Amino acid sequence: MAAAKGDGAVGELELQAAIGFNGHVPCGLICHPDREHILYPLGCTVVIQHLDTKKQSFLHGHAKNVSCVVVSRDGMYIASGQVTCIGFKAFFSCRVMVWDVSKREAVCGSPASPRSAGNANVVMCSSCRDEMFVTAGNFTIRVWELDTATKKIHPSECYAGQLRRITVCVQMTDDDDDFYLGTTSGDVLKVNTSSKVVTACGPQKKKFSMGVTALLLPKTGGLIVGTGEGTVALCTGSDFQVKKRMRVEGAVTSLTCRGRDDQFFIGTNKGQMYHSAYATFKEELVAVCHTEAVNDIVFPEGHSDLFVTCSTNDIRVWYTPERLERLRITVPNVTCHAVEVTRDGMVIVSAWNDGKIRAFVPATGEPMYEINNAHNLGVTAIAATSDCKQIISGGGDGQVICA
Repeated sequence: MAAAKGDGAVGELELQAAIGFNGHVPCGLICHPDREHILYPLGCTVVIQHLDTKKQSFLHGHAKNVSCVVVSRDGMYIASGQVTCIGFKAFFSCRVMVWDVSKREAVCGSPASPRSAGNANVVMCSSCRDEMFVTAGNFTIRVWELDTATKKIHPSECYAGQLRRITVCVQMTDDDDDFYLGTTSGDVLKVNTSSKVVTACGPQKKKFSMGVTALLLPKTGGLIVGTGEGTVALCTGSDFQVKKRMRVEGAVTSLTCRGRDDQFFIGTNKGQMYHSAYATFKEELVAVCHTEAVNDIVFPEGHSDLFVTCSTNDIRVWYTPERLERLRITVPNVTCHAVEVTRDGMVIVSAWNDGKIRAFVPATGEPMYEINNAHNLGVTAIAATSDCKQIISGGGDGQVICA
């Protein structure tokens, strides 16, 4: 949502609010250390939102989609990265780099993993020491030490015995004694930082389906695990026994706690954002958005507090002042190319890639009628006449039809 200058001059639109959350960015949903804000990437922008007032502010500067974001421990700095352009090869490919933030320059670097292993996928800094960090990835787990005098980093391989795992997420304890790794195999590894040895692996009997994709160490104890199938589980003990669980929509990509409060947030790759308390361990949906490209958007005649959008699988009605979804009309496995609200506000008319025109009741989303085979190559455009008696449609076949 954006607003133009009110003095009649032509100027740039000022972004006022955004609806959406890019849940495809790993660990992209972050609670700020001040416990009052949450931040996340959305396209080329990083959104900062107040948890209580919902007021948003925006960080601009990227030319491509934001692909990673992190906040410093004191909350003073936010670092974000973007996807590279097609054909551009990153100079530091397959290497781990240490940077001096104050000087904005690299201190030193080294190959991220041994030649016998694959790429490193994740990095986690020490909770207590600036000169130690961990990397893990495809059959590799390393603990690194930075020698500030020589400006060199020295890796130590961690011993995992017969375990060969691909790591996609990592969490370090507050005292640096251990760190936890989530794997594509559906289990969690616990590694002792001093001995560099895997000391626990679990669950042994029933692993998590579609892999462990996110981890969180709550102040109340235990380990919270997010999975690729949308399970969020509280695990305890050396065998990672599941004590509580809940289910969310989409693969879990982010788990973040609100300081030391009894609260945490969950982000998924379906653009869903949830809130939960450790005690109840029940999910509460707080933000939603489309999961594919938004193909059309329209305000009903004479109404600015509601608007309608369409995308793959669904049409949604939104309440403008609070930026909340009011209604979702789902039609699985097809894409809505265009949407229209008749002038009297009585019908939502929509154009779909399966060649059908579908009409729905705006208040409830109930189907009213369908026009089959309206166009051979899908319906790509739709409009209603001002008297609400006829529909004009355009198709991928190049035809315009009045119905």
